[in-house]
Amino acid sequence: MSDLFSSIGGVEPSDGPAEVESATLSGSGHSAAPLAVRMRPRSLDDVVGQQHLLAPGSPLRKLVEAEPSGLRSATGPSSLILYGPPGTGKTTLATVIARGTGRKFVELSAISAGVKDVRRVMDQALTDRDLHGRTTILFLDEIHRFNKAQQDALLPGVENRWVVLVAATTENPSFSVISPLLSRSLMLTLKPLTDKDITGLIHRAIDDERGLGGGVVADDETVEYLVRMAQGDARRALTTLEAAAGVALDQADNPEGPVPMTLDDAARAMDRAIVRYDKDGDQHYDVISAFIKSIRGSDVDASLHYLARMIEAGEDPRFIARRLIISASEDIGMADPTALQTAVAAAQAVQMIGMPEGRIPLAEAVVHLATAPKSNRAYEGINKAMADVQAGKGGVVPLHLRDAHYPGAAAMGHGKGYIYAHDAPHSVAAQQYLPDTLAGREYYQPTSNGVERTLSDRVAALRRLLRGERG
Repeated sequence: MSDLFSSIGGVEPSDGPAEVESATLSGSGHSAAPLAVRMRPRSLDDVVGQQHLLAPGSPLRKLVEAEPSGLRSATGPSSLILYGPPGTGKTTLATVIARGTGRKFVELSAISAGVKDVRRVMDQALTDRDLHGRTTILFLDEIHRFNKAQQDALLPGVENRWVVLVAATTENPSFSVISPLLSRSLMLTLKPLTDKDITGLIHRAIDDERGLGGGVVADDETVEYLVRMAQGDARRALTTLEAAAGVALDQADNPEGPVPMTLDDAARAMDRAIVRYDKDGDQHYDVISAFIKSIRGSDVDASLHYLARMIEAGEDPRFIARRLIISASEDIGMADPTALQTAVAAAQAVQMIGMPEGRIPLAEAVVHLATAPKSNRAYEGINKAMADVQAGKGGVVPLHLRDAHYPGAAAMGHGKGYIYAHDAPHSVAAQQYLPDTLAGREYYQPTSNGVERTLSDRVAALRRLLRGERG
């Protein structure tokens, strides 16, 4: 049974799409339902956080407060896509919307529903609208799991307002929802709940009759631990609270009055925070982006923090190692040539010893790269050279540099006039190496950072020798 059905009087879903009349939503929650379900808000005023979406006149409030006739009008509220991390209230907002009178609430899960289910809902919604004057609210959880054909099936109903779609997703809709559906819906972004929000939610759940009914009490240290473990996820906070309360109550002998819930009880319920991270979605790209930018910015503490987040979330350590090799080459370069050696060694070490010990050479490489002097001039140099080649500025190889080892090459002038570098003073011969069209072009411009500082004078001197200049 889904959390949603558990929260509305135990109505069981049928084999097809789940349909729930708004009248069934007036009852209180099941005592056997999870605490997170029992504490689900009944109105927008009870919602914790997301105040940026709940202001008077906001699209969400209009949708909740609209009369059925308003939902069907040309100026009625649009369909919504609720985008945000887990536990921020997407399903909660859908159930609050469904409480409006004269509405039919239908829930589909993108995990199990198919095109036939979507079309059946659309056909029934059209019939309910035209024959019974009843608006259908379609809640679609995890819409990002729907493929293009499944999302296409939603378009007629959304465009013609046979249904008001409320879709929830933890993935960025810009990448996971088709453009026609995005253009016909309002996207509302939910933010992670603050520690203050979670603290208030925990205290409410402890005292509220729908929650623990004052059966336990918790000191500030215990509540703070629960808040820290929740990491902005309301569902996780309430789930951990319920488990901790269960531990405390199981240990109590014939309690008279509220049972104290200790930090030890909470730690036994959850001793490790769950890191919010998706290997193929926003968190994957956002965290690795912050990781590389922290190394580039020479913030060793932030670099280690993001490394720890990826390791704890189970990111492939080989992926991390590859990015370190790129960082050493792109952002450090010749300012500290040994950084690349360290990054490659770390990648090889991870391959050989695996995890969790692989975190140690990874950390060593991160510290080296973050604290190393930075230069991207080698990176910029190859980019400039490639841009010239792509623009057709390659030119022919000078005759004196061409291969002269095969029969007939000398007759074509190959190698004629070539000066063997080791025969020249300082092993640098005054001759042209670039094609004629690029003669004098300078791609590499050393910085004054780290080892590259010593290269600035050397590169300048080499260029003078190559051009036959004195001084």
